[in-house]
Amino acid sequence: MTSRWIDIKSSTGETYGGYLSLPPTGKGPGLVLIQEIWGVNDHIRKVADQYAADGFVVLAPDVFWRQTPRVDLNYDEAGTKQAYALMQGLDQPAAVKDLVGAVSTLKAQPEVTGKIATVGYCMGGRLSFLTAAHSADVAAGVCYYPGAINTVMGDAAQLKAPVQFHFGGLDTHIGKDVRQSVIDTLGDREDTEIYIYDNADHGFNCWGRPMYHQNAAMLAHGRVLEFLAEHLA
Repeated sequence: MTSRWIDIKSSTGETYGGYLSLPPTGKGPGLVLIQEIWGVNDHIRKVADQYAADGFVVLAPDVFWRQTPRVDLNYDEAGTKQAYALMQGLDQPAAVKDLVGAVSTLKAQPEVTGKIATVGYCMGGRLSFLTAAHSADVAAGVCYYPGAINTVMGDAAQLKAPVQFHFGGLDTHIGKDVRQSVIDTLGDREDTEIYIYDNADHGFNCWGRPMYHQNAAMLAHGRVLEFLAEHLA
């Protein structure tokens, strides 16, 4: 994949960075890929490249830039401790404005020739939902095991884009009550898809962590591609 870091203009006017990965054709629909708490690390960059190989122009914004620019953490004890501290220090409303700016920045790239979607993981899954709710330029949002998603269900009233959720049935971080809040709020919408993978845990898409579940990851990825093919056409 051809990739580079680019400048993103936040909707509040500041500039920060994001990892841009281009598809083999050099152009295509846009995808804002939103990180987990370990930053735009090697795993997230490879996921960006994976979606670029699927034909998307992918931008992975540096969500923690206001605290530590370009943080790139490992999944060991020290990296995880720092990652949780960054997550706890995140200004969520400012981060959503930053991500709305990332959508606008991606839309303006000459390589983007179609609509734009958001895809995020854990903290990024919640931010994917919020960005889809607050940006009119988001045509579809995908949320993998979105942490604390129940706390932002009030923003569903602003949501116009279709959304897709992926939950691990064994996930103790996101329990049945949290999943149920999503079902209760959005389950009746025709453009909402909610999938639960009974034998998968939190973080099942991350091959760098022990909870990686290949079967669930493949099944979810296929569903995401089908969802995006439908809504970004």
